[in-house]
Amino acid sequence: MKIQIAQTLRQYDIKNLPKDILAGMIILAVSIPISMGYAQIAGLPAVYGLYGSVFPILIFALFSTSPQFIFGVDAAPAALVGSALLSLGVENGSEEAIAVVPVLTLLVALWLLAFYAMRAGKLVNYISAPVMGGFITGICTTIILMQIPKLMGETAGVGELPELIAHIVQSLEDVNMPSVVLGCTALGILLVSKKMIPKFPMAVILMVAGAIMTKLLPVEQWGVKTLEAVEPGLPHWQIPDLSVVPLKEAVSISLSVALVILAETLLAENNFAQKNGYRLNDNQEILAFSMGNLVAAFTGCCPMNGSVSRTAMGEQYQAKTQLTGVVAGLGMIVLLLFGTGFVGYLPIPVLTAIVISALLGATEFHLARRLWKVSRTECMIFAGAFLGVLMLGTINGVLIGVILSFCEMIIRTSKPARCFLGIQPGHSHFRDLKESSQVHAIEGVMIYRFSSNLFFANVQVLKRDIEDHLTEHTKAVIVDASGIGSIDITAADCLEMLYQSLKAKGIHFYITEHIAPLNEQLRKLGLGHLIEEGCVRRTIHIALKDMNIHRPYPLEGGINNEERSASRKRADNWAQEFVWAFGMESEEQMEKQIRLQIEQLKKNGDIEELIHGRWAHMEELDEDEWLEHLEEHLKEIVHISGKDEQALALRIEEHRKEIHDRIAKEHPELAQRFKERRHILDQNLKERHPEIYEIVLQLREREKNHTD
Repeated sequence: MKIQIAQTLRQYDIKNLPKDILAGMIILAVSIPISMGYAQIAGLPAVYGLYGSVFPILIFALFSTSPQFIFGVDAAPAALVGSALLSLGVENGSEEAIAVVPVLTLLVALWLLAFYAMRAGKLVNYISAPVMGGFITGICTTIILMQIPKLMGETAGVGELPELIAHIVQSLEDVNMPSVVLGCTALGILLVSKKMIPKFPMAVILMVAGAIMTKLLPVEQWGVKTLEAVEPGLPHWQIPDLSVVPLKEAVSISLSVALVILAETLLAENNFAQKNGYRLNDNQEILAFSMGNLVAAFTGCCPMNGSVSRTAMGEQYQAKTQLTGVVAGLGMIVLLLFGTGFVGYLPIPVLTAIVISALLGATEFHLARRLWKVSRTECMIFAGAFLGVLMLGTINGVLIGVILSFCEMIIRTSKPARCFLGIQPGHSHFRDLKESSQVHAIEGVMIYRFSSNLFFANVQVLKRDIEDHLTEHTKAVIVDASGIGSIDITAADCLEMLYQSLKAKGIHFYITEHIAPLNEQLRKLGLGHLIEEGCVRRTIHIALKDMNIHRPYPLEGGINNEERSASRKRADNWAQEFVWAFGMESEEQMEKQIRLQIEQLKKNGDIEELIHGRWAHMEELDEDEWLEHLEEHLKEIVHISGKDEQALALRIEEHRKEIHDRIAKEHPELAQRFKERRHILDQNLKERHPEIYEIVLQLREREKNHTD
């Protein structure tokens, strides 16, 4: 396993330096209250939170492949360790707690190292975007609810939603109004500045203003709390004493903490990576978690985690690399050595407002709104992960989301996309019968496309679809298996029963269009006889040929397969790229594109741009269709441009001739088809706009006489 050190700092772009330094200083500032608060939740003195923001964050910055994620003391691991101390009978803040917590941190680091060796990072691939979005939103909402009491002059909450709400309600009984005014004012300023001047470091200004206010005004007399002053100096390095806690309990506690760190940080990191368009090495990230916690253990700190709130703050101020974390870590060293007196001047409501502002920006309720519009099922998965984190905690929220994702995947694959295929007169490729009234089934043949791997949960769908559509005229069933990549034993047994049932009725059965490895699976599953009997063919055309059905294929209803029917829907166009892209809305979409070009003509008066400015993905036959639409708008274009009607119609016809000449040269096999298709389009133009058709007809006669 190749390990890359300082990956995000290699070939550093110097233009990012001001942004990284500014973001690092802001993260340093917001880390002070967050780290001190969570260290106390974990049962340690507040200063250990600052210790955890020094060496662990520096080590993580060297090992991480994420350019923006920040490591540090965080809510979930701190809460788990704090509750574990209570179960062990260890008093928070005591000398015993100071000895026990580093042991738990060391074991967490070892568990994470084991996960790295097992390449557990790939597990994140099985977690969907709704789970990630619900998870990250649940984490952000939980931390916001933890922080709200601090705006009212109380301590932060702990636990899940019921405990957090109960603590907020309890805090309302003894609200400190100056704290509320100060915190809410700061939060309002931050939210407005984020909209109006997002790049301005308003958080720094507010912290400085808060410190000055504490210095000059009787803030403490008003009941506004400030951070506790801490003793200057760096943490002491020492090896944790494993004898201070029963090993069995320590191993189980540390495993649960390690799992929370693994799930929460990897999910959050991947969420930020997807949002900002970069890739992570998930397995090396686990190593970075392990190394950060190893250093934390040797400096007496509680287990460390990736911090969503600090990362969101860095993102707000455009942090680009892990230099942000390095600046924050080095800045904390300077603070511990020379600036601990400044810490005592920082008002907690202002710092709390900064944290809440960053977390509000990291929530993904917009994803929930989008999912509600496009997929109610995935929206429910988002809600499940969100409520799971909020009600049951981090790890349970992730588990709920993952379980819902797998359930949704099974439900989706049990109802795969499938359709019955036919052919359009004059064409050779097969398309969905519902795609157009011009697509017809081949007489006596059922062609069925199944677009999913075939397994126990969906094979009955295939079997029922085929059996329900059999008629007394059905001579053959052809399965288009181009979407089937694998098959399990249950599906194989069901296919065998279907084959025998059809055979007993005198109906041929074929499997076609699939990848070659599927044949090997069929042989291993006992269906090799289908291959030997000629029931497995490479293409649908070969299967039809095997039944002595040759092109042009006979269509149901006695429809002549060699003729093309004129239609107001321009029958032939159904085979073109534009219709493939826009489906049943192709007519409306082409008209919409024409209207946009006409509106552009009003602005620039450029006729050539109108003629050539078609949809970017059109091929020749579609382009001819485009010009026929333009001809229908001839009088309107003449009115806008002021051009001569005859001259404009002639220019369009000249361009159509250019297209025909290009087709004849590059694709001679399509030239005859193009001529036949022109007749259909002309008939349509004659029906809709006979006056324009007469102009076009006159131009062609004139061009023909001129040529003669």
